[in-house]
Amino acid sequence: MAEKNLIAGRQPVLRRQPNLFARIWAELKKNNALYVLLILPVAVLIIFKYVPMHGVQIAFRNYKPARGIYGSDWVGLKYFGKYFSSMQFWPLIRNTLSINLYSLATFPLSLILALLLNYIPSKGYRKTVQMVSYAPHFISTVVMCGMLLTFLDVRTGMVNEIIKVFGGKPVNFMGTPSYFYSIYIWSGVWQGVGYGSIIYISALSGIPVELHEAAIVDGASILKRIWHVDIPGVLPTVCILLIMRCGDILDVGFEKIMLLQNSLNKPISDVISVYTYNLGINSNMPQYSYASAIGLFSNVINMLMLILANTIVDKINGNGLF
Repeated sequence: MAEKNLIAGRQPVLRRQPNLFARIWAELKKNNALYVLLILPVAVLIIFKYVPMHGVQIAFRNYKPARGIYGSDWVGLKYFGKYFSSMQFWPLIRNTLSINLYSLATFPLSLILALLLNYIPSKGYRKTVQMVSYAPHFISTVVMCGMLLTFLDVRTGMVNEIIKVFGGKPVNFMGTPSYFYSIYIWSGVWQGVGYGSIIYISALSGIPVELHEAAIVDGASILKRIWHVDIPGVLPTVCILLIMRCGDILDVGFEKIMLLQNSLNKPISDVISVYTYNLGINSNMPQYSYASAIGLFSNVINMLMLILANTIVDKINGNGLF
């Protein structure tokens, strides 16, 4: 057509591309219902996550509530230097990393549970196991810690009563620092492994049945089907969750730590989140700027670890988060 136009002495007619605003408007009209549903979560994210971010500058100011953020004196990196040179710096980093790395080692347990449930032939039995494994997730942290303290009590705890029945001596579990990490992590595994397996069960259900049928025809055992069909099928999901877990490498929820902490296990249970909470809120003389500087440092390290983990996973198998 262009050749005919040139032969006739006319310029070819070029189709005009719609501008950016027109393309965006067409997309909004096409999927308007989906974008309406998106308004509320985006608004919550902006209001409660992004708008408060301007307050992070109190980490660089000598913040006084009476003066406000902008009326407080600018001190630059003073509180970061104070944190790096403090005696608590390395113990806090060590304790936080120890808990998170220990927790990271239990990461595959939810996937293992999902694989086991996926191969249970009885549908009723599978549903029962799922319901029982999900139930602990809905126990509040306060109740969970109360159960642990009651069961592990050195005098009247159920665990020590069983130990005494078999001729052993009572063990002060909560007063022995070497037991703290295992108590913290494995109680969390019991509480969250079932709920955490939901996303893997969903991913496994999305694997085409034809792949399993072909593997069965080829004589593959259950283990080989898991290794060659199920694992590759859920690998993108595993990678995304692992990357997100690495982004919390210096973040440990303070509620459970505070409820299980006592004077005997404090040297090994004091983590960054508990320390900043005590500095900024649970103190007669709150140090807002110092606590904010510590929190900002942890968040920056978490962000760097997230980017590093994403880069490594993306280079290895192309399943990066971004």
